[in-house]
Parts: sequence; C-alpha cells; structure tokens
Amino acid sequence: MKRILASIFGRRSQRGLVYLLLVLPIDLVAAVLLIIGGLAGLVLLLTPLGAWLLAAVLRGAAALGGKRRALAARLLGERVPAPVRATAGGGPFGWRRAVLRDPVGWRMLAYALIKPPVAVLSLALGGGFYAYGLISLIYLPFHQGSFGREALAIMVTSVILLLLGPWMVRSVLAVERLLIRSLLGPSQASQRMSVLRDSRDRAVKDADLTLRRIERDLHDGAQARLIGVGMHLAMVRELLTAQAPPEHVVAAVDTAQATLSTAVAELRDLVRGIHPPVLDNGLETALATVAAGSAVPVTIETALPTRPPPALESIAYFTVCELLTNAGRHSAARNATIRVDLRDGVLRLRVHDDGQGGAHQRAGGGLAGLAERIGVVDGRLSIDSPPGGPTTVTVEIPCPATAERP
Repeated sequence: MKRILASIFGRRSQRGLVYLLLVLPIDLVAAVLLIIGGLAGLVLLLTPLGAWLLAAVLRGAAALGGKRRALAARLLGERVPAPVRATAGGGPFGWRRAVLRDPVGWRMLAYALIKPPVAVLSLALGGGFYAYGLISLIYLPFHQGSFGREALAIMVTSVILLLLGPWMVRSVLAVERLLIRSLLGPSQASQRMSVLRDSRDRAVKDADLTLRRIERDLHDGAQARLIGVGMHLAMVRELLTAQAPPEHVVAAVDTAQATLSTAVAELRDLVRGIHPPVLDNGLETALATVAAGSAVPVTIETALPTRPPPALESIAYFTVCELLTNAGRHSAARNATIRVDLRDGVLRLRVHDDGQGGAHQRAGGGLAGLAERIGVVDGRLSIDSPPGGPTTVTVEIPCPATAERP
C-alpha cells in the first residue's frame, strides 16, 4: 500500500504538480503584458518610440525565459543552458539593433505567446486526474444508497485515475521540457558551434601535450644519448692522439656504439608511439599484435568491409591499447573480447572483460583522457561497469566513406 501511495504522491509527482500550478498564472500574466507591449510597439513603429518598445519587449521576454529555465531546473531537474546572445554594438542604438536582430529574443517571445494555452491544457490533464480521483473518493462516503455497483464503479474509476495521474503529469511535462529546450535553450546551430569549439580546444590541447611529450622524450632520451656518443668519439680521438693502447680505443668505440644503438632504439620507440608501423598493415593486424602481447587472453572479432582512414585507425589502436592495459592492471580480468565493426558510417569498438568492474570516468583519469581524445573526432565513449563486473566499454567514431577492400 505504501508503495502505491508513494508512486501516486511521490516527490517527483508533487514537484510536477507544483510546477504546473505555478506556471499557469505566470504564463497568463506574461503573455498579456508581452502582447500589449508588442502591439503598442507595432502601432508606434511609425515613430522612433516603436522600435525601442519592441526591443524592450524582447528583452523582457528574454528575462522571463531565464526565470523559466531556473524554475524548470529547480522543480523539474531540467537544466537547460542559456542561449548565446548576440553581441551588442556600441551605444544605445547598437544595443537596440542587436536586440531586434537577435533570434534568441524572438524565440523566447514565441514561447511566452504559445505557452498559455499549453499551460491550461497541461494543468487540466495533469492535475485533472488527481483532482477528479480525489474528489470522487471524498464524495464516495456521501453517496446515497448502499455500496452498490455505482459506488463500486466510482471507487474503481477514482483509483485508476489516481494511478494514471503520475503518468499523465510526466507526459504533459515532457511537452514542457521539449518547449523549454527548443525555444528557451540554445539552438541546434549554436550547440553544434559549441561542440566544435570544445573539440577544437581539446585537439589543440592534445596536440600541445603530444608535442611537449615528444620534446621531453627527445631531450631526456635520444638527445642525451647522442651527446654521449659525441663525448665518446672525442675520447677516442684523444686516445688515438695520445697513442693509447688499442684495447682502450676499442673499449671507447664499443661504448660509443652501444650508446648510439640505445639512441636509435629510443627514437624508434618514439616514432612508434606517434604512428605504430604495424598500422601500415591495417587495423586488424595491429589489434592482433596488441592482443598477442596482452597480459589478458584476448579474443578479437572484426567486421570491416572498408578500411577506416589512417587517423581513425590510429585512434582506435591506441584506445584498445589503453583499455586492455586498464583491464590487465586494474580489473583482475581473466579474459577479454575486442569487437570492431564498421557500418552505417560509424566505427564501433567494444572491449569487454570479465574483471571486477567499477570502472568510471574521473577527472584526470585515463578513461576521461580517452573520452576527450575521442571527442576530438566527434566520437563517444560509454562505460558499463557495475561493481563486481563485467566491464564493457563502447566507442563510436563517425567514419567517412572509404573505398571497398580489394
């Protein structure tokens, strides 16, 4: 019984009903004021005052839209970011011109004008189920006659309406959420621009970190080794000039040769970190090489009718390397599966292991870094890793069409 009452009068339903009750008078008053101001501005367009009045109406609509987003965030948990406003020019006339040309204000004005009938219908539907159900139950004891079929029908109808009440409230609030996102939030174009800016910033940051890593590795590794080779060659020259015993000269040459071999190996490893040569033979071959050297037994499944672009192959390769390293180091996994397929223009990677689970993205962690690098190419990383396992990491990367395999 408690569970039924909680589902009918739960906190979510209470907040939804309070929201519907609050927004109706606000919407009616806002629409009336904006309509009066808008009509007055249109009538006065023949005078300089009309444009100023219309600009004030649009700013008022924008202010009301901000308050509505805050109310939706507080009562509905619907957090919609504020749209990007047009930059105002210099002086009051630049401000007026920017406000009148800004589509954000016009969209918020449209919301304010559309909302009153929607608010009335939403409250009638969402609150009507609760009101009719409760009123019928309250009226039932005062029903004339014995507890017959009519009273039973009223009671059953009331209970059904109350049980359907939360569903109806959620349904009408879904329409409200849609209107808020589409008219009070950023447009799809601005959202896309924001995503592109974030991707650009991540790409610049990733490139800067890569260049710094290469510079550090060269400075601390190969460069130091080559300087050592030069010092040993200078020593060989001094030994020859001093007519030192041949074994001393040979020892110095051997040391220089060993140092040079180490420098070449470090340069080779550095180049391999930028672009693994094994990728020249395709992603399947590269993943097979990774699986062969993995601490966890790995099964590979591939379905690549076409070869992805080299840049995406490199991202996929390093992503799998990172995920397999995490599986062997943190999850205590005994087996892992890699599934790679390319269909409908999307390259999908699925790395599954039977470890202890609990993997999640955290700031500064390896998975968060992977998600950022994948986001640079508009990719997406999702993690399914409940405590106790298993763990499944899925990566989806948009992949442009490439030529069919010969």
